[in-house]
Amino acid sequence: MPTVPRFLVALTAFILPHAGQAQMGGDGAEAEFATCADAGANPALAGTQCALVSTPLDHAAPAQGAIDLFVRKFPARGPTQGELWLIAGGPGESGASFYPFIDTLRAAAPGFDLIVPDHRGTGYSARLCPAEESAQSDGGMALEGAEWGSCIGSMHADPQRTQSFTITNAAHDITLLMDELGSADRRYLYGVSYGTQLVLRTLAVAPPASLDGVILDSLVPADDDMRHDLSRRSQVTDTIGRRVLRQCDARAECSRYFDRPLEQAVADLLADPELSEPLGANPKYLLAALIDFPETRAILPYVIADLHRGETAWLDHAKAQLGAIQARFAAFPQFGSSIPLVSLISRSENNRRPDLTAEMIAEEEAGLLFASPLPRHLLPGGFPTYDPGEALGRMPASLPPTLVLQGQLDPKTAYDGAAAYVDRLGARGEITLSASATAPHYLLMTDPDFFVTEVGAFIGE
Repeated sequence: MPTVPRFLVALTAFILPHAGQAQMGGDGAEAEFATCADAGANPALAGTQCALVSTPLDHAAPAQGAIDLFVRKFPARGPTQGELWLIAGGPGESGASFYPFIDTLRAAAPGFDLIVPDHRGTGYSARLCPAEESAQSDGGMALEGAEWGSCIGSMHADPQRTQSFTITNAAHDITLLMDELGSADRRYLYGVSYGTQLVLRTLAVAPPASLDGVILDSLVPADDDMRHDLSRRSQVTDTIGRRVLRQCDARAECSRYFDRPLEQAVADLLADPELSEPLGANPKYLLAALIDFPETRAILPYVIADLHRGETAWLDHAKAQLGAIQARFAAFPQFGSSIPLVSLISRSENNRRPDLTAEMIAEEEAGLLFASPLPRHLLPGGFPTYDPGEALGRMPASLPPTLVLQGQLDPKTAYDGAAAYVDRLGARGEITLSASATAPHYLLMTDPDFFVTEVGAFIGE
């Protein structure tokens, strides 16, 4: 899941492209791209083309109705060599999570059209709570105030619709979109974080007829991986956080600020409410956020040393860095995580410990220096769930040539979990694991040079 924190943005009204744009629906009309209505709203969107495509609400029961999916294309500069389809993470993130990195993607795949769907439940595609997640609602596309209650109520009131927002239905959507909007050129499919799970589900239940290769950035663990599932995200995060601290211990220019191992310095900091107070109500969560990105990870030792002196200048600087990272995405109104979709899918398909309790989480967090808030979102109550059925855990029968990009300092999708999954997938086809020794999560964003080199070589071959 690329995992930039959710935030609220002021949203302007969005009018979908209309001139010359057809929809694929019951009448069999072919979908096609037309100039996006917001193509002039941001330099990154200049020249983009958009389409709305109608897809069954439930691919196993098409008669139950249809929903619309939004797709944006960034046309290649010059002659087109092929298509690179980009599947976002989350599961609540829209395709806008790629928009700040279009130049990097073009450098990695020169001559390729970049095609970016908003998977169901996100962005400008059909939402789980249309009234509460619209641009015109009180909180915009994020839920705010009373919208939480009415959204959850509407999800329970229409369980048939709610339980159709599954990974498997989203997987069928991808193949439908590629069939309707794709060309006969070379085609590659890229997914990041949760998007890797969605891409692999697509290959398992509805593989596209033509696919030249797959790129998986920050591979999620296998569905049956009990060591690295979402309920153990804090343990994964703490392992990487401690590794970062030990790397500081090994460098004289870093460790010279401390008279003890850095892990002990952090433990002492957390044990002192007065010193840790500037970190907020959940100090371990903020410390974990600082290892998500190379620029904030690099200044973590200075933050810790500063706090031990009762000063906050480095912490303030780190928070400003996090804000600047968020601002890159806030420029696009459709960006933002759909919490209803995150809760629905995470609780239904990605929690290997359904008996998890708040007391268990608190006990586990007590021994950690870094922790993630995500396990608490898996607790029962509020949002409904669905039965994932036999698709959960299904492996693709075969794989096209596949490249896995993984950071060895990834605090979200553990490198060990990815390596173990690659070993299992190797029996299905040609798959290569390329590791960055320094990258955290989402290598397109956090190690662009590595990304361009590896993806460029893969597509070039």
